[in-house]
Amino acid sequence: MSRGEEATKRKSRKPPSRTPTAMYSVPSFCAAHGISESFFYQLQAEGLGPDVLRLGARVFVTHEAASRWRMIREAKTAGMPASKKQRSDAPPPASRSEL
Repeated sequence: MSRGEEATKRKSRKPPSRTPTAMYSVPSFCAAHGISESFFYQLQAEGLGPDVLRLGARVFVTHEAASRWRMIREAKTAGMPASKKQRSDAPPPASRSEL
């Protein structure tokens, strides 16, 4: 039997499937929401972060807590005046006469 025949008889290996987690670690929460870990801890210190679950020394955010946090943040943003929704350091939009 040649090597080519052996290779075709072998079963192809599938990569191990990743089981979805029931909660985020802090790094995975931050990656999923596009924020840095330092900003996450800043939000926590200000009382604006998501509810966390502590298991031993580890800190987790459940998917439900993440969803509640997003809804609250979106509601707070929706209630803000339009002028405050833009970043304060962002330049104002150019008017047609400036273009």
